Amino acid sequence: MMELMSLEFPLAKEVLTTVRLVTGGVCALVGFGLDEAEDCKVCVTESLLLLLGGGGKNARVAFTRGGSLEVKLEAEYSAEKGADSLEEEISIALLNALVKDLKIVREKERARISFGFGTL
Repeated sequence: MMELMSLEFPLAKEVLTTVRLVTGGVCALVGFGLDEAEDCKVCVTESLLLLLGGGGKNARVAFTRGGSLEVKLEAEYSAEKGADSLEEEISIALLNALVKDLKIVREKERARISFGFGTL
C-alpha cells in the first residue's frame, strides 16, 4: 500500500470544504469518475461529521492506495461523547451502503473510522 496524502487539521465545520476538495483531488489522482468521486467525498464528510458530533477536536485523514482507496480518519475528543443521535445512525447507514469494510472504533479520548472505497 502506498500513502497518497494525509492531513492533520482542527476539526471544525469551516474546514470540511477544504477536506472535501482534497478528497476530490485524491479521487482524480487514482482515476475515479465523477460519480465515484462524489460518493467518496460524501463518505469522508459524513465520517468527519460523526467525529465532530462525538466531540472531536483535532483530526487526521489519510488516503492510501491498495486494492481500493483506503481512507482512515481519526479524531481526538475534547469531551465525553454524547448520546447517539438519529443523524449519527443515518450517517452510519449511508457509510455502510457506500463503502467496503467500515470500521468505527471509539475510545475515551479518540475515535477512528476507516473504510475502503472503489476498486483500483
